[in-house]
Amino acid sequence: MNPGKKIYFASDFHLGVPDFEQSLKREKLIVKWLDEIKQDAEEIYLMGDVFDFWFEHTHSVPKGFVRLLGKIAEITDSGIPVHFFTGNHDMWMFDYLPKELGVSIYRAPVSRTYNNKKFYLGHGDGLGPGDHGYKFIKKVFANKISQWMFARIHPNLGFGMAQFWSRRSRVSNGPKDEQFHGEENEWLAIYAKEILKKEHFDYFIFGHRHLPLDIALPGNSRYVNLGEWVNYNSYAVFDGHELLLKNYANPVNL
Repeated sequence: MNPGKKIYFASDFHLGVPDFEQSLKREKLIVKWLDEIKQDAEEIYLMGDVFDFWFEHTHSVPKGFVRLLGKIAEITDSGIPVHFFTGNHDMWMFDYLPKELGVSIYRAPVSRTYNNKKFYLGHGDGLGPGDHGYKFIKKVFANKISQWMFARIHPNLGFGMAQFWSRRSRVSNGPKDEQFHGEENEWLAIYAKEILKKEHFDYFIFGHRHLPLDIALPGNSRYVNLGEWVNYNSYAVFDGHELLLKNYANPVNL
C-alpha cells in the first residue's frame, strides 16, 4: 500500500427499499461518504446487496441509482479500483457495471494481501453451516437457464414480482438479522474458524449479516461483519496497519 492510503469496505446498501424517498436519501449519504473517502482511498470494496434488486437485460438495466453509479464511475476514472461483490439481492449483475463503471465483479469469496496482512473477503450468503434451503435457491438463481427464462418476462411484471419478494424477505428477516445470538451461533464466524484450520487469514470481512460485528478468532485473526446502511451506515477501513469498524453520519456507536 502507498503511504497515507487506506482501503475501504462497505456492504448492504439495499438501495430501492423501503421506498423511493428513503432510498434516495440513503443514496445521497453514500455518495457523500464516497466523495470523502476518495481523497485517501487506495481501493474500495462494495461487498454485496448494494441494490435491493438488480437484473440486467441485454439492452436495459433498472432505473435509478444514477448518483451512486456516476460517483463510482468518477472514482474509477480517477484510477482508484472499485471491487463489487454480488449479493443475494443483486446476484444478477452481468457486464453493465464492468463496462460502464470499470469495476471488478466477484461472485465468490476472494483472498487479498495488503502490507503482509491476509484478507478473506466475500458477501457471506450461502457460507457456513445450515441454510440448505437458501443454498439450493441460490443455485437455481445462478443457473443460466433460470436467468434466461426470467429475462423473457416483461420488466414491468418481472421486476415487480422480484421487488415484492425482495422487500418481503428483508422485512421478515430484519429483526432476526439484527440480533447477536452469540459467537457460537454466528455461522460466518463458524465458517471462518473452519477456514483457519487450513490457512491463516488476519481478517475475514463479510456483509450479508446486517449487524456490525468484530469477533476475535483463533490465531489472532478477526471476523468483521460490515453491517448495513439502512440503520447503521457502517463500514470498515484498513490504514495499512489496523482494521477499524466505523459508522458514518450516524449516532450509533460501534
